[in-house]
Amino acid sequence: MCTNGVNANQLKMMLEQLDDQAALNRRWTHKLYHTAEDAGLEATSVILKEIQGLFDEVRALLADAQDAVDKDSSNASGITVELV
Repeated sequence: MCTNGVNANQLKMMLEQLDDQAALNRRWTHKLYHTAEDAGLEATSVILKEIQGLFDEVRALLADAQDAVDKDSSNASGITVELV
């Protein structure tokens, strides 16, 4: 469905893809954190732990963006284009 010239379903799908990528990056950062921690690289492990938190924030914001697409689509001007 298009709303105001934007395919809302495609936009949501792209946001889901970003979330999948962020989840993968967070997982690898977590593995690197444990590698650095086990090797006694304290400063590196602290930074990697912070990066994990930032990825968690990114994923929360992406979820908020998906919700916002739904709200914006329902509040649109009423003009929609659907494939028939």
